[in-house]
Amino acid sequence: MPDAALTEDLARRAAAGDQVALNQLLSAVWPDVVRRCGRFLPCREDAEEAAQDVLLQISRKISTFEGRSRFSTWLYTVVANCARQKYRDLKRRAAEQPAVIEPTEHVDPRTTSVIAGSRIDLLEALDRLEREHPQLVAPLVYRDICQLDYAEVAERVGIPLGTLKSRLHEARKQVRPWLSAP
Repeated sequence: MPDAALTEDLARRAAAGDQVALNQLLSAVWPDVVRRCGRFLPCREDAEEAAQDVLLQISRKISTFEGRSRFSTWLYTVVANCARQKYRDLKRRAAEQPAVIEPTEHVDPRTTSVIAGSRIDLLEALDRLEREHPQLVAPLVYRDICQLDYAEVAERVGIPLGTLKSRLHEARKQVRPWLSAP
């Protein structure tokens, strides 16, 4: 993230309607947004598309940023939501139009990214967790993927720190077997 104090100032000014500050803010956070979207989405093009969605959401919703928490906390919520929505969209499109792999396009498992596979597994696990225990998703996403500190996550989710830690422990316990299953 660029200089935090500058980013916070730009965010406050943009939230107050300063268009120049908004443009500067979008430029300043772009590399960090792409990197953070890449934690969710294994393909760089998908991460960049999600990052574009993030910038669009920032532009549309910056007036809702009240400055009660840090802008970075607000931003990572937008990143998590947009990246997960992009994944759902890609999954839905793939189900609607299954791809046919031509013999010349066979994927060599030795060159397939293990990281990409683990991210897809994680997204599947998050979808399952959301269906089965929706209150556990936000703590896991904010802490383990967005890497916000515990206090920021508790504030963002609106629960006491002890409750957050309990939910995070339970979320990790639920997700762990899903990620290790073949």
